[in-house]
Amino acid sequence: MMGYDSLFFKGCDDSGIIAIALSQERIILTRDTGIAKRRLIKRGRLTAVLLTSDKPLLQMRQVIDELNLKINFKPFSICLECNRALKEKSREQVKERVPSYVLKTQNQYMECPNCQRIYWKGTHWHAMKKKLAVFFED
Repeated sequence: MMGYDSLFFKGCDDSGIIAIALSQERIILTRDTGIAKRRLIKRGRLTAVLLTSDKPLLQMRQVIDELNLKINFKPFSICLECNRALKEKSREQVKERVPSYVLKTQNQYMECPNCQRIYWKGTHWHAMKKKLAVFFED
């Protein structure tokens, strides 16, 4: 939702997570103190943020602050399903793929080139934007 390339690890062991993070030049966000204590992280070869809260909004605040994410903030530019950059589409290009009400009320559309999911600035978008605004107000 914030526009950053991300990957969720589920069922992977620590070594697998670290190997993927190294090969793809990723930053690890974790609550696992064991990962945070790894030599690769302590020596700076791999970046990790040890999340201190179990509350998602506090975790977001910590990540934004520690990684200074305000610099390249591009919300809603990546597919929420498959993590690919979204492409603009015209109303004509999506008219057969969105509900008629959406077609009547929306002017801007984005599509994921991988999964073909269509996005528009509806109520869900406005709700997410409102949540993000808390983190990026000056």
